[in-house]
Amino acid sequence: MKAGFTFFASRRFLPLFSTQFLGAFNDNLLKTAIVVLISFQGLSFAGLPAEQLVNLAAGVFILPFFLFSATAGKLSERYDKARIARWIKLAEIAIMLLAACGFYWSSAGILMASLFLMGCHSAFFGPLKYSALPQYLREDELVGGTGLIEMGTFLAILIGQLGGSLLTHASPLLLIAALLLTSLLGYGSSRAMTPVAPGAPDLKLSWNFLADSVQLVREAWRIHDVRCSILGISWFWLMGAIYTTQLPTFTRLHLGGDADVYTLLLALFSIGIGVGSVACAKLSQGKLQLGMVLLGSAGMTLFGGDLALSAMAHYHGPLATLPQFLGLPGSWRNMLDVALLGFFGGFFTVPLYTWLQTGSPDAFRSQAVAANNIINGFYMVAAAAASALMLQWFDNIAALLLIAAGANILATLHLARAAPVIWRTRLDWVRELAAARA
Repeated sequence: MKAGFTFFASRRFLPLFSTQFLGAFNDNLLKTAIVVLISFQGLSFAGLPAEQLVNLAAGVFILPFFLFSATAGKLSERYDKARIARWIKLAEIAIMLLAACGFYWSSAGILMASLFLMGCHSAFFGPLKYSALPQYLREDELVGGTGLIEMGTFLAILIGQLGGSLLTHASPLLLIAALLLTSLLGYGSSRAMTPVAPGAPDLKLSWNFLADSVQLVREAWRIHDVRCSILGISWFWLMGAIYTTQLPTFTRLHLGGDADVYTLLLALFSIGIGVGSVACAKLSQGKLQLGMVLLGSAGMTLFGGDLALSAMAHYHGPLATLPQFLGLPGSWRNMLDVALLGFFGGFFTVPLYTWLQTGSPDAFRSQAVAANNIINGFYMVAAAAASALMLQWFDNIAALLLIAAGANILATLHLARAAPVIWRTRLDWVRELAAARA
């Protein structure tokens, strides 16, 4: 099979890609703007200190994934996915109008409400984007489409975070305009999505969110391919949560860099994942290559471990500006480690997301993605709890990152044991690539 991205500009893919990209951008534009207002401009709520309010904001956004993912999966199974996308994007416009009031009046309560509703928006769109791909794309296009969606998601996250930080230091009207314009563009792109036949039009809906979630995870766990892909994807999000959460403080306490240095490292990490996702899709030659998971894991361990070992000691002295940091010995090693950590993360996650789609029955695909979102949330909460506990013991972020790199080996061994096909096919992509070039 020939690998390629000729489908990118087609109506089968571009509207879905654009809708997802704009939604991820708006998520992070809103979240980052609220966090910056809390951290640097004194936005308060219920008398909570800034650090607790930031944690509350993170919890408010992720809560809907636990509450509504099961319902979202059922909706995407029962109705036309393009139609649901338009409903969700219309709701996003209303949410951004609410957020506009919050920013204009500097009301933390309204902003927290809009953040919760935006979490609901993302929880309902999540199952749709991946379950629609196998219906829009041919089998030999699916890996490429998944890689492009991954790339777009992480670039949208990065641009949204940078935009949220910059626009909060400008006029609030500019921020409001950006949020509203993005939501309108997202609705416009959803209008271009072609209809998708429901996978299970007779599926019954329920108002019992908790029972639905438990039942959904149980059903997903009974399907071997779904269970194994979720285990791998959730581990990726656990690792990602550790690195992205600790990176600001690690930059300050171990690398001696200021906020601009952190921004550069975050950009390198996000771009690395995007480039790695596309490279993985290209090298896969249009086929699902689960052996690439091992390559991705090896790279994550190698470069994550090297990043930790390069800065085990605490930094003492004034923080370096970005030009000063670039001139420090070892800084390029740090930047390369962060970029390649993200790059090999792309190799790790793209085959697993593709496997989740192909390993799910047609009538259960949206629900499998929803179950994945629920488990991902639990893993990220576990990452936060484990990180807090370990930092209390070691008081050294580099040590935490080194432990994470070591734990990645154990997690990959567990995944390969649960799914022996990953080990059996470890060199298939190399042989097929060599045969294609012969």
